[in-house]
Amino acid sequence: MKLLLTKSTLALSLSVLLSACGGKEKKKDTVEPKAAAEVSKTKTLDIEKPQLTFGFIKLTDMAPLAIAKEKGFFEDEGLFVSVEAQSNWKNVLDRVIDGQLDGSHMLAGQPIAAGAGFGRQADLVTSFSMDLNGNGITVSNDVWSKMKPNVPKGADGKPVHPIKADALKPVITEYKNSGKPFKMGMVFPVSTHNYEIRYWLAAAGIHPGMYTADNVQGQIDAEVLLSVTPPPQMPATLEAGTIYGYCVGEPWNQQAVFKGIGVPVTTNYDIWKNNPEKVFVMTKKFVEDNPNTAIAVTKALIRAGKWLDEPSNRAEAVKILAMSQYVGAPEAVLANSMTGTFEFEKGDKRDMPDFNVFYKYNATYPFYSDGIWFLTQMRRWGQIPDAKPADWYANTIKDIYRPDIWKKAADLLVAEGHIPASDVPTTDGYKPATADFIDGTSFDAKDPIGYINSFSIGNKDK
Repeated sequence: MKLLLTKSTLALSLSVLLSACGGKEKKKDTVEPKAAAEVSKTKTLDIEKPQLTFGFIKLTDMAPLAIAKEKGFFEDEGLFVSVEAQSNWKNVLDRVIDGQLDGSHMLAGQPIAAGAGFGRQADLVTSFSMDLNGNGITVSNDVWSKMKPNVPKGADGKPVHPIKADALKPVITEYKNSGKPFKMGMVFPVSTHNYEIRYWLAAAGIHPGMYTADNVQGQIDAEVLLSVTPPPQMPATLEAGTIYGYCVGEPWNQQAVFKGIGVPVTTNYDIWKNNPEKVFVMTKKFVEDNPNTAIAVTKALIRAGKWLDEPSNRAEAVKILAMSQYVGAPEAVLANSMTGTFEFEKGDKRDMPDFNVFYKYNATYPFYSDGIWFLTQMRRWGQIPDAKPADWYANTIKDIYRPDIWKKAADLLVAEGHIPASDVPTTDGYKPATADFIDGTSFDAKDPIGYINSFSIGNKDK
């Protein structure tokens, strides 16, 4: 019990209560030694705010929050966390800014847009990248039946992946000639999904529309009309015929397969291999007022990411995520992508071991280069209406992405034996230039203007 004194008073009280209620022999032989071993490894910081409330949207990639809570990683740090589902991404943003939430699972573009001048302005920071990949683009059965003849087949008779939007182009023309605008859904104007579906379409010469300072619908000159639909509502909106396809995270692509209403045609792994997805966000003020708490939260989330990327833990993770207080989707739907596979057409299940990545490839590290990619897309499509100099991109993202907090957390985890030192990257915050995109275009975050100008569709800057 002495070891537990490193925890807060609340943890001690809880431990005493549990000891009083449990069977003495079982408690002494099994639970206490394990708890003591775990506590002895964790150097609890002087936590400024132990009671915390975090938000999330019901998506598979909120998993690090659920695991940090359910596996006791938050509690190991002296944190007592409530995790609450939110109705939509705007609500998530507003509640963090207004202080109703201490932090939240958030779209990577949200803290960036808030600091770059698009939408509601606020000083937000992220010290933790929640995952890589995890999204898909799904179309209705009718659209797929028209796309399919345009998709090459392999020797096994199945479609060859990745499927490019070239196969969709004649379908869009058919709809246009019949007087029907082609409508697709994405989850939020500054979501990865918006930029991924735009990238996919534009790579095939299909114009996804522009934003201007006066027109924030993003549909100027659009051949495909993109509109916002909250993730859990995507399948029902597709089934109703309001949209003909969408880009969303799991489990809402696999849900369309299970319901027999649509076919995923590509994943964001194929649009940009090992692309950054969600981030965990706090306000700058929260981090400044509670620096140790921010580090402790980041420590717990890094441990959760590592736990999640152990293949033997994925089945348990599926069970946890299926709980109503988290994602609440059927286990079979969640397992379709969480256990290393992904189903496209019904019955066409393929191995995709990296569809959901929570720790490998330095997934948890908030790279400046990841954030700069989102800034280039905001500028490409007009959400940032005016040209900016190259150093603006670097300076803007350094106020938002905080690898310094991540590094403090990771160094403590190394000292405690929770992660190996080799898992802490030696980096200036920039990944090497990469051409791992569906169109083969090279992205160098240190040359954002050159990257923006490399596309045939979108804004051009001097």
